[in-house]
Amino acid sequence: MLDVCLLGTGGMMPLPYRWLTSLMARYNGKSIMIDCGEGTQIAMKEKGWSPKPVDIICFTHYHADHISGLPGMLLTMGNAERTEPLLLIGPKGLTRVVNALRVIAPELPFSIECMELTENEQSIPFDGFRIEAFRVNHNVICYGYNIVIERGGRFLLEKAQSLGIPKQYWNRLQKGETIETPEGLLTPDMVLGPPRKGIKLTYCTDTRPTEGIVKNAAGADLFICEGMYGEPEKKEKAKEYKHMTFLEAADMAKRAQVKQMWLTHYSPSLIRPEDYMDGVRKIFPQATAGKDGKSIDLLFEEEQQ
Repeated sequence: MLDVCLLGTGGMMPLPYRWLTSLMARYNGKSIMIDCGEGTQIAMKEKGWSPKPVDIICFTHYHADHISGLPGMLLTMGNAERTEPLLLIGPKGLTRVVNALRVIAPELPFSIECMELTENEQSIPFDGFRIEAFRVNHNVICYGYNIVIERGGRFLLEKAQSLGIPKQYWNRLQKGETIETPEGLLTPDMVLGPPRKGIKLTYCTDTRPTEGIVKNAAGADLFICEGMYGEPEKKEKAKEYKHMTFLEAADMAKRAQVKQMWLTHYSPSLIRPEDYMDGVRKIFPQATAGKDGKSIDLLFEEEQQ
């Protein structure tokens, strides 16, 4: 299960009723945040989540509405007596930007590792999942992200028994480990069926529509995508500032054949996003206007009702 919360849905500046765009996802004891603008801590408090256990923070880019909340977040983590290392992931320049922001958060009881993205597409493996970063089209270097949980095949008890594989090795093989024994090499494929469908979350914001987004979002269980402007007549403004309209996001969701889409990163002038959803759903019926605090548990297929 991947636990997902859209902490905030605003672009440019926080509003009394809308925090800046930020995402939190939790899987198997790991907490991942994407973007950390001003007010993100308050959005987390409203959700009832603590910043202390956050393991990874990914940044799409370094405009203030996506990173200016970082110093306060770091200080809160430190005040909560966190000692575990924190991994930050983002475009080239991350170390410089973080060091500049840390002028006001210089002393922390935990270490920070900065991983700078250097490729147009980059995959970063972790225990049980991976983060995929892919370039999008904004007026500065900007990335979208996938969180992908792969699912191995089912353990085939009868096959393991027929091959005479000792029981003490079953659990390790099921976890994908290759084992050397005096009798020879044991590999996971000897006891596992074909891979099962996993879980995929795609998040992108501050971009024009691109084929790269469609490709990377393909088949996602949840596609969280920028919808800066609901009004179709603002398409030219979206082009000028390298943003996206609701209808453009819906078109990408349709072409990527995702299961569902949430819109986010609304312009401060967009008061009621739901007013523009009829046109969106004509293109992609499984679309929702995201709201601050909107959550979902993404489940493996056999767990779904």
